[in-house]
Amino acid sequence: MLKKFVLICVLVVLSAMVFAGIIGHVKEVDKYGNVHTDIPVEAVVYAAIEAGDMVSIGIGETTIVVPFVTTYGDVDRGSALARYSGDHVLLAINYGNFAQTYGLEVGEMIRMALVEKGAYKEELEIRHLVRTDLRSDYASDEVFANFREVTIGNIAPHRLYRCSHPSIDDPRAPYAAALVEAAGIKTVINLSDSDEELAANYAYSQYYRSIGEAGNLINLNMGVDLLSDEFSQKLKTGLLFMIEKEPPYLVHCVEGKDRAGMVAALLGAIMDAKTGEIYADYVKSYENYYKVAPGTLAYEAVEGIIADIFVAMNDGNPVDDSNIKEVALNYLKTRVGLSDTQIAALQAKLK
Repeated sequence: MLKKFVLICVLVVLSAMVFAGIIGHVKEVDKYGNVHTDIPVEAVVYAAIEAGDMVSIGIGETTIVVPFVTTYGDVDRGSALARYSGDHVLLAINYGNFAQTYGLEVGEMIRMALVEKGAYKEELEIRHLVRTDLRSDYASDEVFANFREVTIGNIAPHRLYRCSHPSIDDPRAPYAAALVEAAGIKTVINLSDSDEELAANYAYSQYYRSIGEAGNLINLNMGVDLLSDEFSQKLKTGLLFMIEKEPPYLVHCVEGKDRAGMVAALLGAIMDAKTGEIYADYVKSYENYYKVAPGTLAYEAVEGIIADIFVAMNDGNPVDDSNIKEVALNYLKTRVGLSDTQIAALQAKLK
């Protein structure tokens, strides 16, 4: 028995020598496909890994190299990343589903090791965005709540609005709720909440709750991967709901910048908006939250997110003013499954 115990100890030591890194497991897969591990912050610090480093992630026989960053926007759309989420390490794909891409389930082993110190530092400094949750740090209630009317292309005034979640436990919510009520919003497309989340969130805004109780709110519990079947089918449900209901419409997620930004971009495109208008509306959320300024590398990086999304919709082919409407219409027809009649009805609601 003693010899067997010694042999096991030797094997463990040898394994550690072969793999000089951190070993953990998948603890949870959230609704977006992000993988929450049981690797604690302390283990990462002990391994001398910090934001801006490149790390290897071992998944079964597959090993990928990703940057260790602070937020999803620190990498391009579709790129994998590692970051902290609370007191543990999270693995994700920006606008994608990490668990599905790598076939991960709860309990599976994850190996993480330092590859190169500071290799992503310069890129991180360009992309790294910081914000506060203090109203006094923002120019207006609208900026703080990321609230605005969308009138790009032929979208008529008082038809379409977007903002951060107006009924949630968040410092921005009371401001967003007041602006939603002042705009006289009649129909809400909530892209983020599950049924359970919505039921709990109703407590934070009576006006928002009244819209829901009148049957004029739909909650879609969507992910962020526009090219996934889950996203497109839930989007179809939301757009059909818009057709049935009356404007002014509010489209929101949690922050009102990513999922809401993609939906606003699609609607703008089918309403004859130019690329400049569409991209500027998308980046406006980052101007509001992070004070990203036009002409900076950070602005160009964010603009590249939405531009790249349209390229992905177009099977990797270029998108410009001459074809962006066609690309959006094709997406709604072939992926989302809307008919020409339904798209025409949607356009009529916004015009």
